[in-house]
This record gives sequence, structure tokens and C-alpha cells, in this order.
Amino acid sequence: QVLATMEQLEKVSSFQEFVQIFSQFGNEMVEFAHLTGDRQNDLKDEKKKARMAAARAVLEKCTMMLLTASKTCLRHPDCESARINKDGVFHRMRLALEQVIEIVTDSRPNGENEMAPISIYSGIKEFKNKVEGLRENLYFLSKENLSTMLEVILEHTEDFTDSAYTSHEHREHILELSKQAKMELEQLVSVWMQAQNQKTKDLMEDLEVAILKTCQCMNELKREVHSAATSLAADLLKYHTDHMVLKALKITGVEGNLEAVAEYTCKLSEQKEQLVEMCRLLRHVSGTEPLEITCIHAEDTFQVTGPQIISAAETLALHPSSKIAKENLEVFCEAWESQLSDMSMLLREINDVFEGRRGEKRVYLSLPRPGKHNANLKALKPVKLDTEEQAKIAKLGLELHLLTSDVDSETEKWEDQENEIVQRGQGMSSMAYSMYLFTRGEGLLKTTQDLFHQAEIFATEGTKLASALHAFSVQVQDDDKPFLLVEAEKLISVCKQLQITAKASVQGKSATFTKVDACILKTRNVMTLLCQLLPLCCKLLRKARNGCLKPAPPWREDRIRTGTNARTPERKAETFGIKSLENHVTNMTFLESK
Repeated sequence: QVLATMEQLEKVSSFQEFVQIFSQFGNEMVEFAHLTGDRQNDLKDEKKKARMAAARAVLEKCTMMLLTASKTCLRHPDCESARINKDGVFHRMRLALEQVIEIVTDSRPNGENEMAPISIYSGIKEFKNKVEGLRENLYFLSKENLSTMLEVILEHTEDFTDSAYTSHEHREHILELSKQAKMELEQLVSVWMQAQNQKTKDLMEDLEVAILKTCQCMNELKREVHSAATSLAADLLKYHTDHMVLKALKITGVEGNLEAVAEYTCKLSEQKEQLVEMCRLLRHVSGTEPLEITCIHAEDTFQVTGPQIISAAETLALHPSSKIAKENLEVFCEAWESQLSDMSMLLREINDVFEGRRGEKRVYLSLPRPGKHNANLKALKPVKLDTEEQAKIAKLGLELHLLTSDVDSETEKWEDQENEIVQRGQGMSSMAYSMYLFTRGEGLLKTTQDLFHQAEIFATEGTKLASALHAFSVQVQDDDKPFLLVEAEKLISVCKQLQITAKASVQGKSATFTKVDACILKTRNVMTLLCQLLPLCCKLLRKARNGCLKPAPPWREDRIRTGTNARTPERKAETFGIKSLENHVTNMTFLESK
């Protein structure tokens, strides 16, 4: 249905016809969003889930782009850059729809086999498994097989050593470790061949030493490429956070300054190349297949969105008084900014995998662990929200979603990411996000009981954050302390209210939904307070460091890492914004009046 309606949209020649068909298309896309969301939750394969999430993210963003790009093309039918802009959106949507078809039918066009992305991490992991397998069996593989595996890994390290964005220091270390890895493997093969002929105690001890040294060298190589990729990503994301090029394109486009637009499009192309290279390097160190797929999706997004921004800017420069052309450029710029924001989150996830902060924490933040439930919960029947209840609570859930974004933005402004206040804030934001996903029928919280348990943990974390604020107040100036303490007391109060609500026993469908609604509402109240507290603490901390520092107690010690990792690929998975799409459909009457 969607593909058929898209074909009609592509051929329309009048606004009136476009409005009618797009209204139908919007309704179909809303239904399609729900269906693909259901299929994504059904999928057992994490890799397929990540691919479906990427396809749904493209469809969400492109639906909005298709609206403004088509409007611009209809308003300026003779403008070549407007046509190129629109064609690019339709092409990308078709590719995303093909990907959805591949996943749900478990097939690929023309009978192609799916090529798994090869990364340095996965190569090193497989290589080490083979090397360590020699302890059990000296004959299960050939030395040529092992040498070939190392060659492939070292070929991929050339992506780092050949990159113009890799620092000289990282390049030298990677080359040095690559050379050392070859030497260690030669020594290993030598001892291994001897052990096959004569299995003495001394030779087996030498083999163990050779295995350990080879694996240690590969671990060091893995650490070095991880450092090279993540430090580059952190620097680039920080450098491009002001979006100066996008702002300049908007200004010069409205001015109709074609020469200046051309200058800034060159700068955007340079920025795009940097970000594409960053994604390629991050893919090598992402650590899991779903994160690899997310990196590939990010690379494709920058690769495609860059030229689309350029064509939209050129259209505006040619028609500087066109409101539709201006709106179109805004939509493409927002998509670029959104992807940059997603990259910051992706970088945190990659670091979490590398540092081993994934897994156990994710269970803690989302679902109660088996056997850890309160004893009286066993008698309760797990309940899910039905479609009608999800619709009722959608607005509240969306408000919670926006607040998690605000909190994430505030925590990113802190220089010291290890600060207890920041880490607890990040953890609470992650928990609130999982509760938002629950309102959509998605995520790891499957039943109302899961939600109530999560709300209890969230409230406990809020109380601990309030304690950290009290400890921090010792450092701030006397003038600022009363206000900070008042806000900390407010936080304790709203957290206690949430805890009472979450623990209250209810019976019946209506009462359960009322309790869900109350938990989400009180979680929203806590997050609203958190949005006020984080910038205040950041400001006071800077003030304390710049001047009147009191003797600092060890308030930053005994830190925990609760929740820094809870933004799993699942967060990417929900990106199909059904609500915003529905709003666009209902607002189509505005187009008719135009």
C-alpha cells in the first residue's frame, strides 16, 4: 500500500491532488509504523532488530522530508535542485522499505547472500578464540588459516593508519602493534608445530606462554584502535556541536547569496567526509553486531543527508522569499542535527561495551532480576496495556520522552562525566526512557508489574541523587546553598510520592491503568525537577572552581555507574515517531488553505 501510494505521490502535479494523496499516505504510514514496531519486538535476532530499527528511523525522518520536498517541488516546478532534493527522498524511502521486506520475509533481492560487516573487533575475537583453542586441540586448524585471519585483521587496521584524521601517535602505535602481532604469531606457530611432533611438558609450557603473549598483543591492538576511533569521534562531535555551517546556509539562503551558499556547501561537504570517516572507524570498534549496524546506518545518513541539505540550500538561494523552500531546508538541517545527537549516544554505548558496563546494569535498569521480586508479587498476574490505553497515555509518554532528551543534553554539558550527580542523572534518564517505551508497547518493560518495579528503582535513585546534592552543597558558597538544599528537598518529596504510588496494591484493569498513569505522571515530575537541578549544579560547580572553593569533602567518591549504559540499541529502535507523523497528517488542511 505504501509503495503504491508513494508512486502516486511522485507523479502529482497539483497541490490539491498532493494534499489528498498525502493524507492517505500519512494514514498508511502510521499503520505501517505500528506493524513494523510489532515485528521488531517479535524478532529474536538482535542484528535483524537493529536493521529494522535503522529502516524505521529512515522512514520516519523521510516522511517529513517527503512532505516539505514535494511541496517545494510543486511550488517551484522548474527548479532542478528542488527536483533532485525530492528524488533523493523517494529513493531513500524505497531502499528502507526494501530493507523492511528483506527482514520480515527473511530474503534478499536476486538471491544475494547477506554480507556481514567485518570489523576489527569481531576479527580479533574470532582470532583469539582460535588461538586459545590450541590448548585443547593442536590439530583443529592449520597455521595458514591462523596467518590468514591475522592478515585480514591487519588489513582492516589500514583504515586507521591511512586515515587523514588518525593522530600521528595513534598511527605509530597501531603500526608498531601490527608488527609485534606478526612476530608473536610466528613464535606461536613455531612452538605449536614442535608440540604437534613432540608433546613434552616444556613445549606445552612454551605454547601456553606464546598463546598468552599473542592474545595480550591483540588486546593491546584492540585498545589502541578503540582509543583512536573514540577520541576522533569525541573531538569531531564537540567541534561540530555549534552547527555553524547549517546556520550560515540558512542565513545566506534567505539572503539569496548564491556565492556564499556555494562556499558553505563546500564546508558542509568537508564536514560530511569527516563524519562518514568517523562512522567507519567506530564500526570497527563497536563491539556488537547491532552497534555495527547502527554505525553503518549513521554513515549512510550523513552520506545521503549532506547532499540533500546542499540541494535544499541551493533551492532557497534561488527562491529566497519562498517560505516552503525555507521550511524544507530546516527539515533537512534538523535531520543532520538529530543524527549528530544520536552519535553522542552511540559513542557512549560503544564505550560502555568496551569497558564492560553493558549486560548486568541493563537488567538492573529495565527488568527485575529473576528471584529478586518482592515475594507478594508472585500472585499478581502480569498485565500489558491494550491499544486504547496506550493511546490515552501517549501524550504523557511523549512529554517524558522530551524530558529525557533535555536531561541528556544537560548531562553532556558537564566537563566531569564521572561526577556522581551526572551519573545518577544519566541513570535516571535511562530508566525514564524505558518507561516511555512502555507507554508505546515497546522496550524491555513488558508488563505493568515491570513498570511499577522500574518506578520504585527510579525513585530510589532520585533519593540517592538528593543525598549527593546535600554532600555537594558543602562545597558551594553560603549564598547559593539554601536554594540548592530547597531543590534537593523537593526531589526527595516527589521521589517519595512516586515510591508510595509504585508500591500501592491495586486490583482490576481500570485501577491498574490509573496506577500506570500516576507512575508516569510522577516520573515526569521528577524529570522536570532534574532538568532544573542539573544546570544549577553545573553552574555552581564552575563557580566553586573559579573562585570561592570551600575545603572539598570526598563527595565524589564511592561513585556508582548506575545507568550509563542503559541506552541500548533499543533506544534507536523506537525512532519511528508515530505521534509526530499523525500531527502532520491532521495538519494537512493547512496545505489546502494555502
